[in-house]
Amino acid sequence: MTISPLFRLGAALLCCILISQALGQDCSCNFHVKGDCQANGNACVCKLPIGPDLTPIDCTKPIPKCFLMKRESNPGKGGRRPKPENALVDNDGLYNPDCEGNGIFKARQCNNTETCWCVNSAGVRRTDKGDKNWKCTELVRTFWVIVQLTRNNTDSIPEADLKKAIADTITNRYKLPAKFITNIEFEGPLIYIDLKQNTTEKTPNDVDIADVGYYMEKDVKGDPIIPLDNPFQILVNGKNVPVKEPLIYYIDEKPHEISMKRLTAGVIAVIVVVVVAIVAGIVVLVLTRRKKGRYEKAEVHALVNLTVGFFKCILDLWDNCL
Repeated sequence: MTISPLFRLGAALLCCILISQALGQDCSCNFHVKGDCQANGNACVCKLPIGPDLTPIDCTKPIPKCFLMKRESNPGKGGRRPKPENALVDNDGLYNPDCEGNGIFKARQCNNTETCWCVNSAGVRRTDKGDKNWKCTELVRTFWVIVQLTRNNTDSIPEADLKKAIADTITNRYKLPAKFITNIEFEGPLIYIDLKQNTTEKTPNDVDIADVGYYMEKDVKGDPIIPLDNPFQILVNGKNVPVKEPLIYYIDEKPHEISMKRLTAGVIAVIVVVVVAIVAGIVVLVLTRRKKGRYEKAEVHALVNLTVGFFKCILDLWDNCL
């Protein structure tokens, strides 16, 4: 039986269409719900809308935290989907960062203002704030990230099983090699996960522990970055162990340089208001008792001691902060 050339051409075109569709279906961003991926031959090219720009990203592993924060700090431009009503957001930690081309934080950040400071590799401030002349000589690496979680329930689960489930979730969901998960421990309802990764251990292709901490914090808060068809779960024997209240600690290879001797204007204002309120209360108390004729020497002595003690505490606090 002879197959006509027209039939062969049709079969070839059909095969091309099927192959193209298959490539298109596999070309998607597994690490951001808004990742825009297009098949380019055998490659899958992905970009993430950040402000007015499309930034090239690698969707085979977590996207650098600097890119994620920059996108989140520009919601109007970036088109980020609305947050769930009950989601917890750390507004104090969010700013519009300056990123290197590969997604690493620049050592100096200014948040588009005249005030600048230095950050670590996790983008967390590690110095006092200054003006535009503030110098940051290096980007200090965050080598240790502690993820603190709280269990939603107190169901009895063997610690070994829960540790394995947590480690499996981190390695499978965030692609972090198991060698960087150095410890998982429990204290009542609290879970502590230690992620350690120093400069010599991390290769260019390794996922950064700071990125893992950011993704995990978003997952637990109910504002996932990863597409919703891949939900965050810690599975023990097929049952999800729900967690809440994530708290992330960052430890750098060098001590931070934040001075504890500076008070913000807000804190100073609070102290002034409290002092004025207490002084006014003492004056009212003295006048009231004097009118009623109950003002005894013992009460005067106690009142004086109380007042002197209070102001001594305020002065000590002031000396320690200046």
